[in-house]
Order: sequence, then structure tokens, then C-alpha cells
Amino acid sequence: MRSATHYLWFNTPNKYAFLNITPQVEEQLDQSGIKEGLCLVNAMHITSSVFINDDESGLHRDFSVWLEKLAPFGKDKYQHNLTGEDNADAHLKRTIMGREAVVAVTQGKLDLGPWEQIFYGEFDGQRKKRVLIKIIGE
Repeated sequence: MRSATHYLWFNTPNKYAFLNITPQVEEQLDQSGIKEGLCLVNAMHITSSVFINDDESGLHRDFSVWLEKLAPFGKDKYQHNLTGEDNADAHLKRTIMGREAVVAVTQGKLDLGPWEQIFYGEFDGQRKKRVLIKIIGE
């Protein structure tokens, strides 16, 4: 069994962002030469997320509205923010959207369903963060 590791780095200009990272993951899979196995894509920061869904702008706006209802921004709303932070909502949003995605690799391609794409979700941006891509297989 072989493995390949790569990191993507992000520094979004806005506090919130959804970025389609499927092309970058596919590029790393191609470079790995692995034809059968698994691909893990993992947000390496506690206020960002990796998830799989449709690349449709209306859905992304719906995610943003829904997440803001579930975990609204506000310094005075959370115990965590009493420590001097202002990003408790981002921690909660990450928990809701998830930490990672695992995708099967079949015949050298990501085995995604129709319309499925891999996304990086940023909930406390404007600073450097990374995503791990770990591909294992043969």
C-alpha cells in the first residue's frame, strides 16, 4: 500500500467562504498515481470545515443563512468569547458542517456521486489555514 500527503493553504479575504476544492484534490490524486483506495480531505483548523455537496450558489446562500440561524455571530452570546475570542460561532458552524470528507478512489478517479463536489468551508477567515489531503491505496 502507498500513501501520498499534500496540504492546501487558504487565507480567505472574508470571514465566511465556501470554496470548491475538488480540482485541487483531483490534481493531488493524479500526482499520487494511486488507482484504488481512499482519499481523506481534512480541515486542519477548528473553525473551518470540509464537506461534500452540490456546487450551486443558491444552496451555498442557504447554508450561510441556516448556519447563522443555528450559530449566530455575536461576542456576547457565548461563554467561549469571554476568553477574549470572538469566534465561538465559527466553532459551532464547523461542528455542524463537519471536519472531513472521505472519498473512494476507483480507477484513479474520485468516486463521487452525481453533482457531488468537495468544499472547504471557512467560518473565521482572514488568516492562514490548511487542509490535509491524504490518499492511501495502490
